[in-house]
Amino acid sequence: MPAATAPRRVLLGAFGDPGHAFPMIALGRALVARGHEVTLQTWTRWREPVEAEGIRFAAAPEYQVFPSGPEPLDFYESVVHATRDTLPLVRDLKPEVVVADILTLAPALAAEIERVPYATLIPHVYPHGEREFPIYSLGARLPRTAPGRAMWRSAHGQVDRGLERGRRELNETRQQLGLPALSHVHGGISRDLALVASFPQLEYPREWPAHVHVVGPLMWEPPAEDVEVPAGTQPLVLVAPSTAQDPEHRMLHGALRGLADADVRVLATWNRRLPSRPLRVPANARVVDWVSYARTMPLCDVVVCHAGHGTLARALASASAVVACPAVGDMNENAARLDWAGAGVRVPRRFVSARPLRLAVERALGEPSIRERARELGEWARTHDSGTVAAELVEGLAATPREG
Repeated sequence: MPAATAPRRVLLGAFGDPGHAFPMIALGRALVARGHEVTLQTWTRWREPVEAEGIRFAAAPEYQVFPSGPEPLDFYESVVHATRDTLPLVRDLKPEVVVADILTLAPALAAEIERVPYATLIPHVYPHGEREFPIYSLGARLPRTAPGRAMWRSAHGQVDRGLERGRRELNETRQQLGLPALSHVHGGISRDLALVASFPQLEYPREWPAHVHVVGPLMWEPPAEDVEVPAGTQPLVLVAPSTAQDPEHRMLHGALRGLADADVRVLATWNRRLPSRPLRVPANARVVDWVSYARTMPLCDVVVCHAGHGTLARALASASAVVACPAVGDMNENAARLDWAGAGVRVPRRFVSARPLRLAVERALGEPSIRERARELGEWARTHDSGTVAAELVEGLAATPREG
């Protein structure tokens, strides 16, 4: 689709984990299709597919910021280094607008230093909840009663203290870079434009700030070969483990055992993380090392996954019901939102074993309301162009007159 505005120079920035890099590549693809000159700063591992989309590649600083290696950098210390490394790129490109992933602060801070408007891409549900919402990532559902709402209001005191600490640490970082202090929390999210790349059906009802827009999931995946699904007419279940969590493949082992004699076909992948012990593959299943979600999930009736947002969004966009088995962090939040939206079944981590997984799959297949809700979300995704919506908002920010 041609751009409705003049071509713009756009700089995108996202560190290289798939859950953060892939939505940004999807946004870049949409902007390129509208005639813009787009550069993406990300990890070197994505250079070839980025350039294949017509996006200019720029190598992002890759610092060790977690204590798994010798002398790792503190997170905010790494932000200072990465921002200073990114400044020459911003000065060379002279972008008219910058879009940075919510966890990739360097391009946003470099843009602010150079007085370039910047937006934030949030590749999951919006993390800044209302006072009566459950604490983000705990995996609790929206309360339905006044006592439940009161409980969460009182519980937010500890969250407030954590957010205030984050504000102070970010302001110390900003001071090192010559930027003024912020008076608000969640300072890593732009106050000009925040793009929430999730289904609106997964967002709890709320009053949205004017600068926050739920644009729908931004989906992209690297090229992959087709795989043959098991023959037959029974419902097809895809078992799609996380690429980073569940190192023992507990969910994969449990699903294969639990579904061994069920009246379903099973396609499972170990996502190029070789299991530490042999998999017992039943007659109704096929196990592969990798699978294209974009081409395979539309064939599936149910997707069993850890509820990483990218996998969850792809499954729902494919009209598949989901069995969510959250492992850590925001997977718990995603599973709670799925359950609240009525498009799947969640299985708490402590129950991830053969029988509970089979019961969850049977419920996802057997409850008409779940299948119908999944179809509704799939139809919404089919008729809603998230990339175009997001690109138009970025174009609008680029065209906004700046003071000074």
